[in-house]
Amino acid sequence: MSRFNLTSNQKKIFKNVYWAVLGKIINILSGLFVGILVARYLGPKDYGLMNYVISYVTLFSILANFGMDNIEIRELSKQKVVKEVILGTAFRLRLFFSIITILLISVTLFFFESDPFTVLMVLIYSSSLILSTLNVIRNYFTSIVLNEYVVKTEITRTLTGAVIKIVLLYYHFSLGWFIAASAFDFLFMASGYLFSYKIKVGSVLDWKYDREIAKHLIRESFPLLLSGTAIIIYQKIDQVMIRNMIDNDAVGQFAVASNITELAIFIPMVIAQTVTPLLVKAHQENLELYKKKRQQFIDMMIWISIGMSIIMFVAANPAIKVLFGVKYLDAIPVLQIMAWKTVSVALFVSSGQIIIIENIQKFAVLRNIFGCFISIILNLVLIPKYGIIGSAVATIFTMSFTGYFSHIFIRPYKFLFQMQSNSLVFGLMRVVRHKL
Repeated sequence: MSRFNLTSNQKKIFKNVYWAVLGKIINILSGLFVGILVARYLGPKDYGLMNYVISYVTLFSILANFGMDNIEIRELSKQKVVKEVILGTAFRLRLFFSIITILLISVTLFFFESDPFTVLMVLIYSSSLILSTLNVIRNYFTSIVLNEYVVKTEITRTLTGAVIKIVLLYYHFSLGWFIAASAFDFLFMASGYLFSYKIKVGSVLDWKYDREIAKHLIRESFPLLLSGTAIIIYQKIDQVMIRNMIDNDAVGQFAVASNITELAIFIPMVIAQTVTPLLVKAHQENLELYKKKRQQFIDMMIWISIGMSIIMFVAANPAIKVLFGVKYLDAIPVLQIMAWKTVSVALFVSSGQIIIIENIQKFAVLRNIFGCFISIILNLVLIPKYGIIGSAVATIFTMSFTGYFSHIFIRPYKFLFQMQSNSLVFGLMRVVRHKL
């Protein structure tokens, strides 16, 4: 019977991985093509400012969703509460926190940003936070392992956004229009989620708010909010610090390398999003099976990411020269360093999913606070001496510490360090032999 169930689960995994990978490939190819055109058209300075605006808003984005993404998926996967109640409660909470976040962004701009154009661009892009409240629908489809509907929405958003940006390029529009178009992408995404939910499930008007569920979501998400805030800071603070310590041109060079790296980590991220609901189910029904699948999950994440990092390291030089041109040659050594971010992200994401499944997330804030301080300190020390290369080194060191080495110092997470070390030493052998 277990063999039959395993086969059924494998089919479900492969079907959803297929849809997820298909969507990511289309999104990546479209994003890479349009991104190259936009980077070449704007040049390092304006492209740097555009990425600074996005990074600035992203720093506050975790407050807008209150770190509820994974908690929503977990609660919806359990199916112990009517989905309309969870969705309705989560949506109202997200809407409330999004409004608070935009107000907070406005206050920080008043004190820390003197350029009126930059202020306007940040406020325009911050509208994406309101539209992102409907990500609760994406989380619902993820929880029931139906990536097809999410993927179709993402593909539509990506292709529509690509066409808009190409039109802006053709008619030589200025930087502000490209930032507005990036914010407009979220409107297409929200509309697509609403349409998919209407077709597959029903009306969002059936959603209900429950005060006790709200308290539960906030209580469960709060440790992840603190943790997520630290994560966002050490993932995005680099571009903000580079802009303030060097200039927009340096941000543009760093952003090219960073954005290419972000494209490369899609496979580990897809695996994590797809397998998590099945791990939740195994954890509830069969702990021995769960432990085996848990190790299998980490093995896949780590060794697929190592392969991706090697490819990216080797291809960095010709990729920058051919795709982005001579204006972005300074991005080559940065990309060669950032290529290894894929491995550190895989370590971080795989352990993070297990932490949530086993409901030990209250300790997660420790590793991420460590990472936050390490990132800021290393950037302060390395950027003045080594520029954007120093910031790249800071990124890799920080991610490796938070996703792996920090588990040594947090007693409830020591088993994660042991599992990850086991995967690094023996995982490839198990993956190749399929004896998991």
